[in-house]
Amino acid sequence: MDRADFVQRFGGVFEHSPFIAERAFDAGMIEEPLTALDVHDAMAAMFRTASQDERLGVLRAHPDLAGKLAIAGELTEDSKREQAGAGLDRLSAEEHARFTALNTAYVEKFGFPFIIAVKGLTKDDILAAFETRIANSRDEEFDTACQQVEKIARLRLESLLPETH
Repeated sequence: MDRADFVQRFGGVFEHSPFIAERAFDAGMIEEPLTALDVHDAMAAMFRTASQDERLGVLRAHPDLAGKLAIAGELTEDSKREQAGAGLDRLSAEEHARFTALNTAYVEKFGFPFIIAVKGLTKDDILAAFETRIANSRDEEFDTACQQVEKIARLRLESLLPETH
């Protein structure tokens, strides 16, 4: 697989951040046959060595959970599928109001949206995590959000590639 094909296929694994895939490919870290684990390891290494500002940009590329983009139908296909799987596309008016209030407070406090790998979680699980994590320090939450971004990327890669050689 050449660079253009790799970036085309995997550039969105880290939300709207194809530079991660580009750097992994350019560093010679991508070998065939491609597996979810190998590609994730390579891309996560590039994410971890990105500058603080670049990682913040990746965090900011993520949509609010059950936020304006979801309502407008403007989520990426991955985000739409992930949020729907957790029931975030079927919130009551009260639940939506709670998510909106938490999203607003979280972004005001931390400067990036709340990020959680929603696969396997319910809306109640997500709300509980939201309410716990909003009490974190900015450094703690930045680290937690970065870990969640890597988990989301791994889950996305697992849906695209076989797990083993």
